[in-house]
Amino acid sequence: MNQQPFSFRAARKTDLSAIVRLLADDDLGQSRENPTLPLAGAYLDAFQAIADDANQILAVATNPENAVIGTIQITLIPGISRRGAWRGQIEAVRVARDYRGSGLGQSMLEWAITQCRLKGCSLIQLTTDKSRPDAHRFYEKLGFEASHLGYKLNL
Repeated sequence: MNQQPFSFRAARKTDLSAIVRLLADDDLGQSRENPTLPLAGAYLDAFQAIADDANQILAVATNPENAVIGTIQITLIPGISRRGAWRGQIEAVRVARDYRGSGLGQSMLEWAITQCRLKGCSLIQLTTDKSRPDAHRFYEKLGFEASHLGYKLNL
């Protein structure tokens, strides 16, 4: 377990391979991601689309050596419901294996919550796979409630 301080910043194109490696470093991600270099063009296209969209925040956590040790994506969603409220959608939360249990995940979520507040969001939502009970406990510990049943349709 590593107790060094963490910092957060907007992801750069040069971080993309590290981000994809983080996304691939678990049982679910191994079947969904391909961190082989050179990265597939779809990753580069997605990064550019995120970078060009003012309602997207793709961030990385770094250690004092500036190595990428975590990633998180926030999508800011305007809505008519809830009196025109904005929502923050948190996705793709990953922590490097060597930093799991270090408090980095909690720091990342607290940072993301602050970003959503600063952007005027009145609600933050996220989904997590049913097969991740540790993640469920983690999010509940941070105050998230399993208030809705979510559905997805793979295309």
